[in-house]
Amino acid sequence: MLRVLAVDDEVPALEELAYLLRQDDRIEHVSTAADGVTALQDMVQMIGGGERLDGVFLDIRMPGLDGLDLARLVGGFPSPPRLVFVTAHEECAVQAFELEAVDYLLKPVRAERLSEAVRRLEAATAPPADPAQDDVIPVELGGRTRFVPQQAVRYAEAKGDYVRLHTVDGSYLVRMSLAALERRWSEAGFLRIHRSTLVSARHVSEMRFDGGRVTLTVGGEALPVSRRHSRQVREQLVRQHSRVLP
Repeated sequence: MLRVLAVDDEVPALEELAYLLRQDDRIEHVSTAADGVTALQDMVQMIGGGERLDGVFLDIRMPGLDGLDLARLVGGFPSPPRLVFVTAHEECAVQAFELEAVDYLLKPVRAERLSEAVRRLEAATAPPADPAQDDVIPVELGGRTRFVPQQAVRYAEAKGDYVRLHTVDGSYLVRMSLAALERRWSEAGFLRIHRSTLVSARHVSEMRFDGGRVTLTVGGEALPVSRRHSRQVREQLVRQHSRVLP
Protein backbone atom coordinates (compact mmCIF):
# COMPACT_ATOMS: atom_id res chain seq x y z
CA MET A 1 0.00 0.00 0.00
CA LEU A 2 1.06 3.58 -0.68
CA ARG A 3 2.09 6.34 1.69
CA VAL A 4 1.66 9.78 0.10
CA LEU A 5 1.88 13.50 0.79
CA ALA A 6 -0.64 15.99 -0.65
CA VAL A 7 0.50 19.61 -1.09
CA ASP A 8 -1.73 22.58 -1.98
CA ASP A 9 -1.92 26.14 -0.63
CA GLU A 10 -5.71 26.26 -1.20
CA VAL A 11 -7.16 24.63 1.90
CA PRO A 12 -10.48 23.46 0.36
CA ALA A 13 -8.64 21.88 -2.57
CA LEU A 14 -6.14 20.22 -0.21
CA GLU A 15 -8.90 18.82 2.00
CA GLU A 16 -10.81 17.49 -1.00
CA LEU A 17 -7.70 15.86 -2.47
CA ALA A 18 -6.76 14.26 0.87
CA TYR A 19 -10.33 13.03 1.33
CA LEU A 20 -10.42 11.39 -2.09
CA LEU A 21 -7.02 9.77 -1.56
CA ARG A 22 -8.11 8.34 1.80
CA GLN A 23 -11.09 6.66 0.12
CA ASP A 24 -8.74 4.62 -2.06
CA ASP A 25 -7.94 1.15 -0.70
CA ARG A 26 -4.46 1.32 -2.23
CA ILE A 27 -3.52 4.29 -0.02
CA GLU A 28 -2.21 3.42 3.45
CA HIS A 29 -1.54 6.92 4.74
CA VAL A 30 -2.04 10.53 3.56
CA SER A 31 -0.09 13.48 5.03
CA THR A 32 -0.84 17.06 4.01
CA ALA A 33 1.05 20.33 3.72
CA ALA A 34 -0.34 23.76 2.83
CA ASP A 35 2.82 25.22 1.25
CA GLY A 36 6.04 24.14 -0.42
CA VAL A 37 8.40 24.98 2.47
CA THR A 38 6.34 22.97 4.96
CA ALA A 39 6.12 20.10 2.48
CA LEU A 40 9.90 20.06 2.04
CA GLN A 41 10.46 20.09 5.81
CA ASP A 42 7.94 17.27 6.26
CA MET A 43 9.60 15.17 3.57
CA VAL A 44 13.07 15.65 5.04
CA GLN A 45 11.74 14.65 8.46
CA MET A 46 9.83 11.62 7.12
CA ILE A 47 12.60 10.24 4.97
CA GLY A 48 15.31 11.13 7.50
CA GLY A 49 13.32 9.29 10.17
CA GLY A 50 13.11 6.17 8.05
CA GLU A 51 9.46 6.60 7.04
CA ARG A 52 8.45 5.42 3.58
CA LEU A 53 7.06 8.06 1.24
CA ASP A 54 5.95 6.67 -2.11
CA GLY A 55 4.44 9.71 -3.79
CA VAL A 56 3.70 13.42 -3.60
CA PHE A 57 0.50 14.90 -5.06
CA LEU A 58 1.72 18.40 -5.75
CA ASP A 59 0.08 21.69 -6.75
CA ILE A 60 2.17 23.95 -9.00
CA ARG A 61 1.18 27.57 -8.35
CA MET A 62 1.98 28.21 -4.68
CA PRO A 63 3.46 31.28 -2.99
CA GLY A 64 7.07 31.10 -1.87
CA LEU A 65 8.39 27.70 -2.96
CA ASP A 66 6.20 26.62 -5.88
CA GLY A 67 5.52 23.07 -6.94
CA LEU A 68 8.07 22.94 -9.77
CA ASP A 69 10.90 24.23 -7.57
CA LEU A 70 9.91 21.82 -4.82
CA ALA A 71 9.89 18.95 -7.30
CA ARG A 72 13.43 19.84 -8.42
CA LEU A 73 14.61 19.78 -4.81
CA VAL A 74 12.89 16.44 -4.23
CA GLY A 75 14.69 15.06 -7.27
CA GLY A 76 17.97 15.49 -5.37
CA PHE A 77 16.91 13.09 -2.60
CA PRO A 78 18.78 9.74 -2.54
CA SER A 79 15.50 7.86 -3.12
CA PRO A 80 12.97 10.50 -4.16
CA PRO A 81 9.22 9.84 -3.98
CA ARG A 82 7.35 9.81 -7.28
CA LEU A 83 5.50 12.96 -8.32
CA VAL A 84 1.90 13.51 -9.39
CA PHE A 85 1.13 17.11 -10.33
CA VAL A 86 -2.34 18.44 -9.56
CA THR A 87 -2.87 21.84 -11.14
CA ALA A 88 -5.24 24.19 -12.92
CA HIS A 89 -2.48 25.12 -15.39
CA GLU A 90 -2.38 22.94 -18.49
CA GLU A 91 0.64 24.76 -19.96
CA CYS A 92 2.98 23.43 -17.24
CA ALA A 93 2.96 19.93 -18.76
CA VAL A 94 6.36 20.52 -20.39
CA GLN A 95 8.06 21.02 -17.03
CA ALA A 96 6.27 17.93 -15.73
CA PHE A 97 7.85 15.86 -18.54
CA GLU A 98 11.28 17.10 -17.56
CA LEU A 99 10.71 16.24 -13.90
CA GLU A 100 9.54 12.72 -14.78
CA ALA A 101 6.12 13.01 -13.18
CA VAL A 102 4.04 9.86 -12.95
CA ASP A 103 0.89 11.79 -13.86
CA TYR A 104 -0.50 15.27 -14.46
CA LEU A 105 -4.02 16.01 -13.25
CA LEU A 106 -6.04 19.09 -14.05
CA LYS A 107 -8.32 20.71 -11.48
CA PRO A 108 -11.07 20.19 -10.58
CA VAL A 109 -9.94 16.64 -9.83
CA ARG A 110 -12.44 13.92 -10.67
CA ALA A 111 -12.47 10.84 -8.43
CA GLU A 112 -12.12 8.42 -11.35
CA ARG A 113 -9.18 10.38 -12.79
CA LEU A 114 -7.47 10.45 -9.39
CA SER A 115 -7.98 6.70 -9.11
CA GLU A 116 -6.13 6.28 -12.39
CA ALA A 117 -3.28 8.45 -11.08
CA VAL A 118 -3.04 6.22 -7.99
CA ARG A 119 -2.88 3.18 -10.27
CA ARG A 120 0.00 4.75 -12.18
CA LEU A 121 1.78 5.67 -8.96
CA GLU A 122 1.37 2.11 -7.71
CA ALA A 123 2.80 0.77 -10.97
CA ALA A 124 5.71 3.23 -10.85
CA THR A 125 6.68 2.21 -7.32
CA ALA A 126 6.32 -1.54 -7.90
CA PRO A 127 9.48 -3.66 -8.26
CA PRO A 128 10.53 -3.89 -11.91
CA ALA A 129 9.15 -6.88 -13.73
CA ASP A 130 11.17 -9.13 -15.97
CA PRO A 131 11.34 -7.56 -19.44
CA ALA A 132 8.89 -9.16 -21.82
CA GLN A 133 10.02 -10.55 -25.14
CA ASP A 134 9.76 -7.94 -27.90
CA ASP A 135 6.67 -8.51 -30.05
CA VAL A 136 7.23 -8.86 -33.80
CA ILE A 137 4.99 -8.35 -36.83
CA PRO A 138 5.57 -10.67 -39.83
CA VAL A 139 5.62 -8.81 -43.16
CA GLU A 140 5.46 -10.55 -46.55
CA LEU A 141 7.99 -9.19 -49.05
CA GLY A 142 7.90 -10.93 -52.44
CA GLY A 143 8.14 -14.49 -51.20
CA ARG A 144 10.11 -13.57 -48.11
CA THR A 145 8.87 -12.97 -44.57
CA ARG A 146 10.42 -10.08 -42.69
CA PHE A 147 9.92 -9.98 -38.92
CA VAL A 148 9.60 -6.37 -37.80
CA PRO A 149 10.30 -5.93 -34.05
CA GLN A 150 8.02 -3.69 -32.05
CA GLN A 151 10.92 -1.64 -30.68
CA ALA A 152 12.00 -0.69 -34.22
CA VAL A 153 8.62 0.85 -35.10
CA ARG A 154 8.56 4.64 -34.75
CA TYR A 155 4.94 5.11 -35.78
CA ALA A 156 2.16 3.42 -37.73
CA GLU A 157 -0.33 4.88 -40.23
CA ALA A 158 -3.74 3.55 -41.21
CA LYS A 159 -3.95 2.81 -44.96
CA GLY A 160 -7.43 1.46 -45.63
CA ASP A 161 -7.41 -2.21 -44.61
CA TYR A 162 -3.66 -2.00 -44.03
CA VAL A 163 -1.21 -0.36 -41.64
CA ARG A 164 2.11 1.08 -42.73
CA LEU A 165 4.83 0.55 -40.11
CA HIS A 166 7.54 3.22 -40.18
CA THR A 167 10.76 1.86 -38.70
CA VAL A 168 14.34 2.98 -38.26
CA ASP A 169 15.30 1.32 -41.56
CA GLY A 170 12.23 1.67 -43.79
CA SER A 171 8.46 1.20 -43.91
CA TYR A 172 6.34 -1.92 -44.31
CA LEU A 173 2.70 -2.51 -45.19
CA VAL A 174 0.81 -5.14 -43.20
CA ARG A 175 -2.80 -6.27 -43.47
CA MET A 176 -4.35 -5.35 -40.13
CA SER A 177 -6.33 -2.47 -38.63
CA LEU A 178 -4.76 0.36 -36.67
CA ALA A 179 -7.26 -0.32 -33.85
CA ALA A 180 -6.03 -3.93 -33.61
CA LEU A 181 -2.40 -2.78 -33.50
CA GLU A 182 -3.26 -0.22 -30.81
CA ARG A 183 -4.84 -2.92 -28.64
CA ARG A 184 -1.82 -5.14 -29.17
CA TRP A 185 0.83 -2.51 -28.39
CA SER A 186 -0.84 0.02 -26.07
CA GLU A 187 0.85 -1.46 -22.98
CA ALA A 188 4.21 -1.08 -24.74
CA GLY A 189 3.90 2.71 -24.93
CA PHE A 190 2.20 3.22 -28.29
CA LEU A 191 -0.09 6.27 -28.30
CA ARG A 192 -2.98 7.14 -30.61
CA ILE A 193 -2.32 10.75 -31.66
CA HIS A 194 -4.76 10.88 -34.57
CA ARG A 195 -7.50 8.65 -35.94
CA SER A 196 -4.97 7.42 -38.52
CA THR A 197 -1.69 7.54 -36.55
CA LEU A 198 -0.18 5.50 -33.71
CA VAL A 199 3.17 6.61 -32.26
CA SER A 200 5.82 4.90 -30.12
CA ALA A 201 6.54 7.09 -27.06
CA ARG A 202 10.14 5.83 -26.96
CA HIS A 203 10.77 7.47 -30.36
CA VAL A 204 9.23 10.87 -29.52
CA SER A 205 12.12 13.33 -29.36
CA GLU A 206 10.15 16.58 -29.09
CA MET A 207 6.68 17.98 -28.48
CA ARG A 208 5.71 21.48 -29.61
CA PHE A 209 2.72 23.72 -28.85
CA ASP A 210 1.67 26.25 -31.48
CA GLY A 211 -1.61 28.15 -31.25
CA GLY A 212 -3.32 25.37 -29.32
CA ARG A 213 -2.05 22.67 -31.68
CA VAL A 214 0.40 19.95 -30.64
CA THR A 215 3.05 18.41 -32.88
CA LEU A 216 5.36 15.50 -32.08
CA THR A 217 8.77 14.95 -33.65
CA VAL A 218 9.34 11.26 -34.33
CA GLY A 219 12.42 10.10 -36.20
CA GLY A 220 12.89 13.57 -37.66
CA GLU A 221 9.29 13.80 -38.88
CA ALA A 222 6.69 16.24 -37.53
CA LEU A 223 3.42 14.43 -36.77
CA PRO A 224 0.31 16.46 -35.87
CA VAL A 225 -1.75 15.50 -32.82
CA SER A 226 -5.50 15.93 -33.26
CA ARG A 227 -7.27 18.23 -30.82
CA ARG A 228 -9.34 15.26 -29.68
CA HIS A 229 -6.22 13.34 -28.62
CA SER A 230 -3.92 16.17 -27.47
CA ARG A 231 -4.70 16.10 -23.75
CA GLN A 232 -4.52 12.29 -23.54
CA VAL A 233 -1.23 12.26 -25.48
CA ARG A 234 0.35 14.76 -23.08
CA GLU A 235 -0.75 12.70 -20.08
CA GLN A 236 0.50 9.46 -21.59
CA LEU A 237 3.87 10.94 -22.50
CA VAL A 238 4.30 12.08 -18.90
CA ARG A 239 3.72 8.49 -17.90
CA GLN A 240 6.39 7.31 -20.32
CA HIS A 241 8.91 9.80 -18.86
CA SER A 242 9.70 11.16 -22.30
CA ARG A 243 11.75 14.38 -22.44
CA VAL A 244 10.27 17.21 -24.50
CA LEU A 245 11.43 20.65 -25.50
CA PRO A 246 9.37 23.88 -25.32
